[in-house]
Amino acid sequence: MANFELVMPKLGESIIEATIVRWHKKEGEQVVEDESIADLATDKVDSEIPSPVEGIVTKLFYKEGDVVPVGKIIAIIRLGGSEEPVPEVPKPTTESVPVIAEITVKDEVNAIASMETGFESGRFYSPLVRSIAKQENIPFSELENVAGTGKDNRLTKQDVLDYIQNRGSKTVSQSDLVQAPVMEKPKIQPPVVTSSTGDVIIEMGRMRRLIADHMVMSKQVSPHVTSFIEVDVTNIVRWREKIKDSFAKREGQKITYTPLFVEATAKALREFPNVNASIDGYKIIQRKAINIGMAAALPDGNLIVPVIKNADQKNLIGIVNNVNDLADRARKNKLNPDDIVGGTFTITNFGSFNSLTGVPVINQPQVAILGIGTIKKRPWVLETADGDVIAIRHICMLSLSYDHRLVDGGLAGQFIKRIQQILEGFDVNMAI
Repeated sequence: MANFELVMPKLGESIIEATIVRWHKKEGEQVVEDESIADLATDKVDSEIPSPVEGIVTKLFYKEGDVVPVGKIIAIIRLGGSEEPVPEVPKPTTESVPVIAEITVKDEVNAIASMETGFESGRFYSPLVRSIAKQENIPFSELENVAGTGKDNRLTKQDVLDYIQNRGSKTVSQSDLVQAPVMEKPKIQPPVVTSSTGDVIIEMGRMRRLIADHMVMSKQVSPHVTSFIEVDVTNIVRWREKIKDSFAKREGQKITYTPLFVEATAKALREFPNVNASIDGYKIIQRKAINIGMAAALPDGNLIVPVIKNADQKNLIGIVNNVNDLADRARKNKLNPDDIVGGTFTITNFGSFNSLTGVPVINQPQVAILGIGTIKKRPWVLETADGDVIAIRHICMLSLSYDHRLVDGGLAGQFIKRIQQILEGFDVNMAI
């Protein structure tokens, strides 16, 4: 019988490698078709590899914690009971594109010393990054100043390509770097923290570390400002109460308030392109697509942001289907890497936890994020033809955190007011 070569799958368009978090099978163990054989982790999301065949696992080429490029053979499964020889782990050749083959996460810091770069540093550079730098005559002393978007600020291929594009045609020599004064960023030292008797010390998991690093980076990159507005969503509440049972019976799923906020936000983003944007140096990138991320809580307490692609092109039922599907798969840890990339704007719902409002942190490289507070009944002043009256209305507070490099108070105020107008003008008789 033949041997089946199990390779590291492509987990998304932007994913070139993944970390083997856990092997579910050992060498010599039986695996059946569609049974999980390994858990994988990328900088984006965790996944698992189901075995496409049934057989005996005869060889595991990598250990738990190893970073493996897409397309590399990670295991051999024998189909049946033959004793065919098992090949050794494939070694990269000089003709092939340089990739990281067998460098573990914990070894990344020390790996640089054995890479023959001639540059001693605590920063890890993949062979692919080093190859591009060599081809473009970029010295490693210059490479040190390029910001990285990978895990632990690691420099990715795209980071280098973007830098080369912005660098221009001038080749920077070592002498240029010596002569040019370099402004060093002040180093911010975290406070010294000590533990006391009885304190419980818990090591952060991989995802919580990513979240922590991303939040700190966002605060360092963007000058955050937050604006607030109150919205009378009484018409929306009444409409939902009227149609939710029939909708659930007809569509087989619930309709929550989230799709209505997504729809209103998508309409407003189309009118205010500088809010649906990113900043690259001194360039503004207005995004053509309106891809709205929605922060979702995972069962383990962590957060993830699945993305509703082209939200402005979907009708309300389409948005409902998309929101429910992403939320359900997030709870089951079944999101794909492509489900959480490409976002141009983010919504986070503080109201899910009965909070009146909150001040959200911008999800880089976006320039704004909308926070939705809980919907509560409150006494509200209404203007009528017979004068002002006080009525009981359903009120929700929205908060918009924005990057003051691009979005100023005027633009933010107009944008959030436009969302208010769309929500308050909701047609209570709308059919769905």
